[in-house]
Amino acid sequence: MLAPHISVVNLGCRVNRVESDRITADLMRLGFAMVEPQDADLIVINTCAVTGEAEAKTRKAVRHALAYPGEPYVVVTGCVVSLHPEELLELSDRVIAEPSKIDVAERVCEVLGVESDSVPACSDGDVVDALGRSRLGVKIQDGCNHRCTYCIVWKARGPERSVPVESVLEQVREAQEAGVPEVVLTGVNLGAYDGKSATDEHVEIDELLQAIMERTEIAHVRISSVEPMDISERLLKVMARYPKRIAPFLHLPVQSGCTATLHRMGRPYSAEAFEDTVRMIRANLPQAALSCDVIVGFPGETDEEFEESLALCRRVGFSRMHVFRYSKRPGTLAADMPDQVPPEVMAERSRRMRAAAQELSIADARRRVGTVERAVLEYGDNLTLGSFHHARLDDTCGLTAPCLLDVAIIGVDDSGLVHARREVHGSLED
Repeated sequence: MLAPHISVVNLGCRVNRVESDRITADLMRLGFAMVEPQDADLIVINTCAVTGEAEAKTRKAVRHALAYPGEPYVVVTGCVVSLHPEELLELSDRVIAEPSKIDVAERVCEVLGVESDSVPACSDGDVVDALGRSRLGVKIQDGCNHRCTYCIVWKARGPERSVPVESVLEQVREAQEAGVPEVVLTGVNLGAYDGKSATDEHVEIDELLQAIMERTEIAHVRISSVEPMDISERLLKVMARYPKRIAPFLHLPVQSGCTATLHRMGRPYSAEAFEDTVRMIRANLPQAALSCDVIVGFPGETDEEFEESLALCRRVGFSRMHVFRYSKRPGTLAADMPDQVPPEVMAERSRRMRAAAQELSIADARRRVGTVERAVLEYGDNLTLGSFHHARLDDTCGLTAPCLLDVAIIGVDDSGLVHARREVHGSLED
């Protein structure tokens, strides 16, 4: 029989992206054909509730899916479903809520009345090809025990929990065997990883990373977002020990560079402590690129507080900054705080922070001219460096993407695009 046509739509964060990839892989292994939403018999939507706007986008995405001429079923999962599924179920009797992402494939079979073994399933290699072979996320942790005043993710995702070490290693090996050059370790609160080993011993993030280095042959590992207070010297020393296999990159969600603002946010560190962490990183990983999330216009943020935040970002010299205007999220403490910042003030602060972000990114890239980095050839002549800068390879020399190679950074244009050439005899050590 012909395989039912399925589409998976992802909304939201990096972790959602990894979960959506896993859902897609599960569906393909059951034999479903993956197509564009307009051609699907059933559409899976992995929802996001990080802001009020994100929830609005979720409802819009569901309505859009329901409007396709084929009248597909819509299976919703993710954070909005965890918080209040009734708002989505009210949209149509073709909407089905599945709170558990790991059970989505089973629910799809149930909705379509399909036996899971009735069509030929795809191989692991076909799955990786469909998802994109150059980089694959491996989810090692979920949930968060922090209760930042602007955030509702801790309610939607629940308490912190970690994937056992052996399961993580198995996923990494699967990626390795499928020819994936790079895996990205992801989680809602990655630094809180506390998985169990085969001997029931608790293993923290630095120990897990060491185990991946010793017990798999994966070519390249990248660490996703880690909270500043979870950066330890132990973790940095593991990263420094394997310069060719671990990307010299850390994403630190600073959120604000002002201690008073951080206190109102419920963040468990000061601006001074954050800069101490950066100094520790620079001492152990001098070539590391640092990126961040930063919020402008948080309730009560004065002009002076914003200037403090901007100044810290400049001092740190982030290679990449994700700048967000504060978005009032119903159900959070910050939504009811006094001194909400006017939209036009937030817009101007966002403009200035984004301008600084572009300036700092170009400056960081230019500091790397004359150095050698490990890079993933994504497609054509497009590279992603270990530092996560995007680059253009001057001559692919017959290389076919995806692959891993050492490149010499030879220049940076005015837009910040890095230009590189293949380094046959790289200076990096094993």
